[in-house]
Amino acid sequence: MNKKLAAALSGGAVLVLVLSGCSDDGDKVNDWAKSFCDQAKPQIQKRADAHQIIISTAADSRPAEIQAADSKAFKDIADADRALAKAVETAGVPPVENGEQTQKDVIAELNATAVAYDALKKQVDALDPSNQQKFAEGLKDVADGLTKIEKMDQNALATLENGELGQAMAKQPGCQKPTPSVPPTGSASPKPGSTATPSASTTPKAKPSASAE
Repeated sequence: MNKKLAAALSGGAVLVLVLSGCSDDGDKVNDWAKSFCDQAKPQIQKRADAHQIIISTAADSRPAEIQAADSKAFKDIADADRALAKAVETAGVPPVENGEQTQKDVIAELNATAVAYDALKKQVDALDPSNQQKFAEGLKDVADGLTKIEKMDQNALATLENGELGQAMAKQPGCQKPTPSVPPTGSASPKPGSTATPSASTTPKAKPSASAE
């Protein structure tokens, strides 16, 4: 597994971290936060589940299984990002300074991130799982792409975490960090090309969990 890919996947909670802010004043701000977070909750859960699927599948890591897991995960995250963009649109203009521009920027970033995940899915789908060496090499390219998308994810909702709005969102149940609903599959050692995020459940017996470079 490539270290860059592991690092990128470890940023899978970025969306949730962006939504965790610090109390707020004003009914309008609270109302906007509730409207968005109520819609965002299933999408945040979907993203968390997608990353857990990658980790869990990598524990048993046959290339074909990794490919299928990554492909589904990238599609799920792309779909979730589009739904989050729609949630920002539906919630209306945030009641903050430059709210209209903030809304436009966030929607654009989320949609762009979704497109990037779609491209990453196509890239994974095009890999040949019958050749482990080439498959592992291909995942390195995927890792590079995922690292760039992670930065886009960080920027997508960053402007919403500032000030009162971020504080209001932090209080909403819908914007809290979710628990993945996909259970881990055990502690088997990742094989070459694994995309697992380093964790207690996916640590290889012979090598560090991000050792395939």
